[in-house]
Amino acid sequence: LISYRLERANESYDEAILMKKERHYNTCANRLYYACFYAVLALMEKYDLRSGKHSGIKAFFNQYLIKTGKMDKKFGKLYNELFNSRHEADYIEFVRFDSETVEPWFKEVKDFILTVEKLIEL
Repeated sequence: LISYRLERANESYDEAILMKKERHYNTCANRLYYACFYAVLALMEKYDLRSGKHSGIKAFFNQYLIKTGKMDKKFGKLYNELFNSRHEADYIEFVRFDSETVEPWFKEVKDFILTVEKLIEL
């Protein structure tokens, strides 16, 4: 299950790249969020933790990974920003993301996934 979730994280990242090429920036924000989301789910599996809600997964991430220093605070900021952006893009009318907004997230999300993969190897 951990491997599957990491595969989904990387797949979602690749989907975000495709969406960026097509200039579908709202969907791009969605896929970048899900790339991090699936990575966090993989970590939760490692610790044998479960949550049925996105907010519960975000709480786990912040409490067990950011506050404990297992992951850098910059990743906490990124995850929270993507969480909010995905919600806005999916549910709020007239929200439009652009290239300038989503472009910086790509390197950060890739670093996020790589960091999670290293944590899982330990």
